Amino acid sequence: MTLATSPSPIRVETGHGDIRTIQPGRTWAQFKHLQKGFENTRGLRLFYYNGTIEILMPGEAHELFKSVIGFLIETFLFSRGIEFKPTGSMTQEKEGIAAAEADESYQIDGYRLSVEVNFTSGDAAKLERYQALGVDEVWMWEDGSLVVYHRQTSARSHYEAVDRSGIPALAEIDLNMLSACILLGETSRIQAAQRLLAAHPARS
Repeated sequence: MTLATSPSPIRVETGHGDIRTIQPGRTWAQFKHLQKGFENTRGLRLFYYNGTIEILMPGEAHELFKSVIGFLIETFLFSRGIEFKPTGSMTQEKEGIAAAEADESYQIDGYRLSVEVNFTSGDAAKLERYQALGVDEVWMWEDGSLVVYHRQTSARSHYEAVDRSGIPALAEIDLNMLSACILLGETSRIQAAQRLLAAHPARS
């Protein structure tokens, strides 16, 4: 458990309608108290790692892109007849260490996938949180492109950016094509899905 010293100044970051409040120098107990106070607040997401609490109020663009990414993932899996469990932004938590509410999350053939849209702070702290939570793969949407980080467990467990998903059910997806489809999905979800499926025809 991280012990708080003197609380550091609260920082607020904004971008594309997102508002992210960062509170360093906080304890797990303070996070749980805050979490309980916000449990009925729709849309707001809470995170904790290494003595820092983050509160995210996503904007319209954030919610649009996270929904498009989730839609395309599910469209691809459906086209392959692959079962999956969508777990949305449910709280992923390791007592006293880390907690996160991804934009989208899935369980696919025993693998755990989290999706993050990044309009404010960088990805390093987010990856550290998911590393502590043991998430197998993290997809980050930032600056109009998708970067996939897969957890490597050979020597020291860590994430590496990869050219293809390390989740077998998603490994066939061309990530550059998927990024283009996500951008297209900002205006037409139907055309985005059609383009994705045309580039990845189901095998007979």
